[in-house]
Order: sequence, then structure tokens, then C-alpha cells
Amino acid sequence: MPFIVIVVGIVAFFILFTWLIPVQLWIAALAAGVKVGIFNLIAMRLRRVPPPVIVNSMIMAHKAGLEMSSDRIEAHYLAGGNVVQVVKALIAADKANIGLTFERACAIDLAGRDILQAVQMSVMPKVIDAPDPTKGKQAVDAVAMDGIQLKAKARVTVRANLDRLVGGAVEETIIARVGEGIVTTIGSAETHKKVLENPDSISKKVLEKGLDSGTAFEILSIDIADVDVGENIGARLQTKQAEADLQIAKAKAEERRAMAVAQEQEMKARVQEMRAKVVEAEAEVPKAMADAFRKGNMGIMDYYRMKNIQSDTGMRDSIAGLGPKEEKKE
Repeated sequence: MPFIVIVVGIVAFFILFTWLIPVQLWIAALAAGVKVGIFNLIAMRLRRVPPPVIVNSMIMAHKAGLEMSSDRIEAHYLAGGNVVQVVKALIAADKANIGLTFERACAIDLAGRDILQAVQMSVMPKVIDAPDPTKGKQAVDAVAMDGIQLKAKARVTVRANLDRLVGGAVEETIIARVGEGIVTTIGSAETHKKVLENPDSISKKVLEKGLDSGTAFEILSIDIADVDVGENIGARLQTKQAEADLQIAKAKAEERRAMAVAQEQEMKARVQEMRAKVVEAEAEVPKAMADAFRKGNMGIMDYYRMKNIQSDTGMRDSIAGLGPKEEKKE
């Protein structure tokens, strides 16, 4: 039993020793010409830094002709950076004669940007579609001064600018600015025919605006891939304006008709009121005549004379065509 305990202890110590002191990794570093002390590897273990990541990165950089100290690489790892990506990006930049320092590469990596992809885009420019078809928009819609809608598609060739990569705007900003420039250029054209005849005028005017300022890219070229004719927006707006004017005219006519009807009703009411007053006054005539007879102010001859006058007036009205029928029509 004690023998088994001793054997288990020796195995455990050997495993702990080989884990704490990566002898094989130290030998591989020496064979590659990278100077890494054995105590430095032990210190990495104690600081919870994986020695294979640091040593392999140093070997990769050394074979590419770059010298990097383990302290700088380890510091970047402890800061949360991707050591392998940074080393690969520095190697790619060195082979492409791009001035990229270790500090700037670490800053770009810690900013959340893919430093290796940025270096590759700096070497090999990228083509961006404006607008982005993945966003559900197939073309930039703009209207010329003659009211004709044009749908344009552009392809923007950009190259990563490593100096502005930290804090610079992303591809969406480039796409938005290019779309705005296309809309402005087409909107300032007198007719859509001029744009169709010379579509490269859009590219020239958009490039003159300096759309890559404040972004992480440098615009190399803007090419108009396609320009299609859309709707006649001007005619449609005029039609809608005419319909709106027609509705306004109808509303005003209905208002005038309602006012005329109201005035007619008011006049009828006044006529009825006047007729009522006349009837009321006529009803007072017999009373006044009776009172005149009683007081002696009026004799029988006066009464007959008045009746004759009324008969004569009625006959004249009949001859003139103002009989009872005309009164009924009124």
C-alpha cells in the first residue's frame, strides 16, 4: 500500500512538474532561435497566461523576420487581445510594406476590429454595393428636376485606412453617404435624360464630396453599375394636387349652395312672417269698420264705395294676369 501511494505521488509530481515547467515548449523555442527563459515560462503559468500561445506567436514572428518580446505579447494577452491575430496581421503588413507598429495593431485589436482582415483589405481593396442588397434595398431612388424617378446602383471600391481604423466609421456610413450623394446629384440634374446620357457624372460629383472623411476606409472609386427609369413622380404629384384642388372646389361649392339654401329658407320665413302680419292686419279691418259705423265716422255709402273700389281693383288685376292663380304660384 505505501508503494502505491509513493508511485501515485511520483506520477502526480511529474505531471505537475511538466505542467508548471513546459520543457518541450522551451526546447522548441530554443530550436527556433527564440530566447525564452525557463523561469519566464513558469511565471506565465503562475500569471495564468498560456505559454504555448505566447511562445508560438514569438516563433511565428521570428520566422517572419520580426522580433517581439514576450513581455509585450503577454501584456496584450492580459489586456484581452487576440495575440495570434495581431502577430499574423503584423507579418502580413510587413510583407506588404505597410507601416504598422505593434502598438497600433494592439490598439486596433482591443478596439474590437479584426486587425488581420483590415490589413488584408488594405492590401486587397473591397467592393461594397450601394445600397446594400442584404438590407432589402435594391437601388437608390432619386427624382430629377423634370419629375422622373431614377433608380441607381453603385459599387464602391474601398481600402482600409489603418491610421483611421480606431474610431473610424464602418461600411454602413460609406453606403449611406454614397446614397445621399447619388440622390443629391440626380436631384440637381435638369432632366433625367442628362443622367442617362452621362452616368459617370454621378461618380465624379460624389467623389468630390470627400465621403471617406472620418471613416476607417479610403474610397478608391465609385462606379455606377446600373440606372433604371422609374415612375413619373412629377405627374403623379400634379395629379394628386389636381384631385386635391377638385375636392376643395367641391367643398367650397357645397358651402355656397348651403348658404344659398339657408338664405332662401330665411327669405321664406320672412315672407311667411309678413303674410301673417298682413292677415292679422286684415282681420282688424272689419273691427275698425264696425267701430267706424258705431261712431258715425263711416256711412253706408262709404262702405259701398269701398266695395266698388275693391271690385274694380280685382277686375284690373284679372285683366293684368295677377289673378288668384298667379298668387297661388307665388
